[in-house]
Amino acid sequence: MKLLGLLSATAALALSGAAPAQQAASTGTTLNARLTGDLAPTHDPVIARDGDTYYVFGTGHGERLVETKSSKDLTHWTAGAPVFTKMPDWALKAVPGTNGMWAPDIAFVNGRWRLYYSVSTFGSNRSAIGMATNATLDPKSPNFAWRDEGLVVQSMPSDNFNAIDPNFVIDAQGRHWLSLGSFWTGIKLFELDRKTGKPLNAAKPYSIAQRPAPAGGPAPVEAPFIVPHGGFYYLLVSYDYCCKGVNSTYYTVVGRSKAITGPYLGKDGSKLMEGGGTIFLRADLQEQQRFRGPGHPGWLHDKDGRDYVVYHAYDKETRGAPTLRIAPVRWGADGWPVAEY
Repeated sequence: MKLLGLLSATAALALSGAAPAQQAASTGTTLNARLTGDLAPTHDPVIARDGDTYYVFGTGHGERLVETKSSKDLTHWTAGAPVFTKMPDWALKAVPGTNGMWAPDIAFVNGRWRLYYSVSTFGSNRSAIGMATNATLDPKSPNFAWRDEGLVVQSMPSDNFNAIDPNFVIDAQGRHWLSLGSFWTGIKLFELDRKTGKPLNAAKPYSIAQRPAPAGGPAPVEAPFIVPHGGFYYLLVSYDYCCKGVNSTYYTVVGRSKAITGPYLGKDGSKLMEGGGTIFLRADLQEQQRFRGPGHPGWLHDKDGRDYVVYHAYDKETRGAPTLRIAPVRWGADGWPVAEY
């Protein structure tokens, strides 16, 4: 489950192709080591670029419903105003007792930015995913205004899935999809109406990742993100437990499939429908063991062709605060992604 309530010369270099990953190579430091500014709290982040500015969206906290941060250079981050300060009426009715927006996703679709977000209460699958849209991500633009588009998907206690952690993706045939899920029977995939961004009438979800529960407890899987690349679809999911500060055991695995609906397999052929996959972000980061529980990844395919993964990890030096992390991703000769964190 998700934690509740959470161009200067440098930018000119980034836009001209001397991207942060190259800069890191020349200085001998990782991008993560150079991140500065308002890095915490950041939980369940996703990232997008609009014009010359990068934007991160994440789980809100308190009256800040969906947190925002921005950067011109992908390195120094500044907190901005939340997307909302009041829960929509529909959400309060759909999920009584909810008071936060969790785990958003951001995509530019049909000429508008589309923000999917989750509403729930901790430990329950009476949950819902909503959608808000905007013409721009730039708060200084006269066209900037978030418009809530209401309910997208809802789950109830009678359902076998949990409607949180949305991720929007378009497949090679131009069909639109939303993956989602946390705990219960794992990750589901809904086909969407291309105009509305909501599920097609009577569309049944596909199951694409699941961890069989051991005797005596659950086997957590959540936070899906699907990345099309090289004729495959790569599915990232987070395993084990977030939200426990430095005691979090979160880590992220990846599998791939020729079909967006699966089956997704790790490098070794292990099935994500059986709790398999290949480790992508480890729970034992080698930075003096400072950052724990890396997970809930988002992805940016930048305008210069470079890929980045954004995620949160818990900082042991700041009492386990959920902290923004960003890593360049290279594609290995074997066709699998490697996070340079």
